[in-house]
Amino acid sequence: MVDADQTFVIVGGGLAGAKAAETLRTEGFTGRVLLICDERDHPYERPPLSKGFLLGKEERDSVFVHEPAWYARHDIELHLGQTVDAVDRAAKTVRFGEDGTTVRYDKLLLANGAEPRRLDIPGTDLLGVHHLRRLAHAERLKGVLASLGRDNGHLVIAGAGWIGLEVAAAAREYGAEVTVVHRGRTPLHSVLGPELGQLFADLHSEHGVRFHFGATLTGITGQDGVVLAARTDDGEEHPAHAVLAAIGAAPRTGLAQAAGLDLADPADGGGIRVDERLRTSDPYIYAAGDVASFPHPLFGTRLRVEHWANALNGGPAAARAMLGREVVYDRVPYFFSDQYDLGMEYSGWAPPGSYDQVVVRGDSGKRQFIAFWTKEGRVLAGMNVNVWDVTDPIQRLITSRAPVDPDSLADPRVPLESLAP
Repeated sequence: MVDADQTFVIVGGGLAGAKAAETLRTEGFTGRVLLICDERDHPYERPPLSKGFLLGKEERDSVFVHEPAWYARHDIELHLGQTVDAVDRAAKTVRFGEDGTTVRYDKLLLANGAEPRRLDIPGTDLLGVHHLRRLAHAERLKGVLASLGRDNGHLVIAGAGWIGLEVAAAAREYGAEVTVVHRGRTPLHSVLGPELGQLFADLHSEHGVRFHFGATLTGITGQDGVVLAARTDDGEEHPAHAVLAAIGAAPRTGLAQAAGLDLADPADGGGIRVDERLRTSDPYIYAAGDVASFPHPLFGTRLRVEHWANALNGGPAAARAMLGREVVYDRVPYFFSDQYDLGMEYSGWAPPGSYDQVVVRGDSGKRQFIAFWTKEGRVLAGMNVNVWDVTDPIQRLITSRAPVDPDSLADPRVPLESLAP
């Protein structure tokens, strides 16, 4: 049993940090737990920020991981609106807050997430230029989309990743005009490749979204501090009353770097380098969630995953490892998205170049199908679109590494369960 006099500190008040704190208590840890969050809101989940909450279909209170009273009830010392500005590994202390409070730790978890990448172009200081990462961003953007919808206003989105497309769908549901500028030839290329990326391009085009592929924003123009247009590197100018930068997120590694912890190669996604137990190069410091780069035994590479399920599962795994439990973090990456009448779930990891075939089961034209990314007959990843309750067999196909006949994989008459050992 962990000594009751020990202190565990968690930096980062997102889903990973909140679930780690919860797990420490459910696993029987009776020592001191500090959860330090640089936001003033209680820990919350991020998917609703670009989905239900942004659309006004979910209430603000629904996004929080726990009700506010939960933390005191479980003796979690929650420090909101406090930034950790230093970790002293030799003294095993963290310093945080405006008054420079210093606390000694026995174990430390870094779950401080990622920050949206900024557009490095003229005009980003204008009113109407937005990012979407935090609850405050979503609250502000929700009002903007509603206003654009009422006034037939134009939203320009830089980037056609998941955030960009989900906001595009929300904006169209509000009635706003939407243009998406993306340097690639299809949306979501780095995740889905060209085969399935085109499906999302068609979906949004049918709902009135205009795509400008093969281009990047070079400037935002305005008058009296207000956005009027966005220019691209091919000389075009798009009318805009608001601009959303949705060009990805960067792991918040500054604290770890200053403390001398090993970092992952930026070419591999960056982040704090951890082992299979989510332990950093310092045996008393762990990392989980968006900021952690972990070795995945199934895919034979390091992964840094920015999705909800990684925070949901990674935080508890790190907490158990901090308690000395035997932990190997090998969860299959999973995420989901909702856009218009399309709902999807994706399991696995299959970036372009890693697979040799995409097998489709069902009718992709009707957007009711499952796609499998395979290499040498083995399933690397699967995406179910408007087909439900198939995540478990898809993940078993992935983890089994067993060869699967592509004709059987494509045949809806063959139960997936019969293909997964």
